[in-house]
Amino acid sequence: MKFDTALREYIRQKILEIGPCDIIVGIPTYNNEETVTQVMKTVYEGLWRHYPDKKAVVFISDGGSLDYTRELAQKTKSDKGIPKIVAIYRGLPGKGTSLRAVFEAAVRLNVQACVVFDADLRSITPEWVKALIDPILREGYDFVSPFYVRHKYDATITNNIAYSLTRALYGKRVRQPIGGDFGFSRRLIEFFNKEYVWETDVAKFGVDIWMTTLALNEGFKVCEAYLGTKVHDPKDPSASLGPMFRQVVGTLFGMMSKYEHIWRRVRGSVPVPLLGTPFAAEPPPIEVDLLRLINNFQVGLNHFGSLWREIVHPDTFSALTKMSEQTQDGFYMPAEVWVHTIYDFAYTYSRWAKDRYKLVELMTPLYYGRVASFILETKDMTTQEADEKVVERQAELFENEKRYLLERMGLWEAVELS
Repeated sequence: MKFDTALREYIRQKILEIGPCDIIVGIPTYNNEETVTQVMKTVYEGLWRHYPDKKAVVFISDGGSLDYTRELAQKTKSDKGIPKIVAIYRGLPGKGTSLRAVFEAAVRLNVQACVVFDADLRSITPEWVKALIDPILREGYDFVSPFYVRHKYDATITNNIAYSLTRALYGKRVRQPIGGDFGFSRRLIEFFNKEYVWETDVAKFGVDIWMTTLALNEGFKVCEAYLGTKVHDPKDPSASLGPMFRQVVGTLFGMMSKYEHIWRRVRGSVPVPLLGTPFAAEPPPIEVDLLRLINNFQVGLNHFGSLWREIVHPDTFSALTKMSEQTQDGFYMPAEVWVHTIYDFAYTYSRWAKDRYKLVELMTPLYYGRVASFILETKDMTTQEADEKVVERQAELFENEKRYLLERMGLWEAVELS
């Protein structure tokens, strides 16, 4: 069933009653009863402290929570009279549809700035509100991406593929392209609303990388805002991040065909403007199940090895096979093997006539193997050391090996001759 809007009729009526606003803060929720109240209170405080002369609204976009999230959101009121809307969105279940509802509300409210925050945040402060809104209202940016300090075992999809591949493809260093907390201009929101992608993985966890990729490639003014340390509900990559990996990577690969005319000519990368001053910090540790990650890789090799052999370069497949013989303490996936694996799958995705979701699903055990290797590589490093010595070097390798991708795609000679 297709939906021409994510807003139910009673929400559209509520928007009419509130009338035009300057700012909307969207909070996508699903079973966040432990954190939603504090996130809302912090947002109220940030809006009142920094924008007392602006009319703002808080929009809770809920995916049908089965706990008390909506009830708690309804009870959490601003003592300064800032209005709120608590809505159950219409459409495919997922963060993307939740944000679609926020964006539609933003256009109907004629806002100047829209910001969104994840509902599971435990480290949000009132200053986060200002950090994401000020670049929109005062400096003319269209897209504000978060820049945080995150524990080295948090954001494994970001650290091992989303950051590196986005940087290598489009030449811009956006450190948290799927960070979850963003700021948008009205112009960018209107652009998002015209893109009908809400029956795809963009309606789920693909939405953050989709927004970042569009902002980078459609002429919008992009910056990063330093928010400090991010602490949120932890997710063990061995147990809960498989679907997110598939949706993010599927969207990343899908966008490559849309913007091939841009990325095929990009060499190297440059930073985008960073507003705020980062400082060293060590976030609370995150527990990971290393043995489970390695086992997931080994099971994947047993089940999908014959298919991997058809997709990746023979040298890469040989390296993957040898990994299955390693001990737990000695488990290691060289970054070169990982980079070539990603590029081989990206090439195959561009020519895959079957179920592309299944193709990306084949990659999931390889992702588990890379994360296990990353954990062992960085076990004696601080978060900052892991970022500088492993994440950044891997991102540089993605850039340096881009010719490998272009040659596989049959694009290298065409680009060099043009």
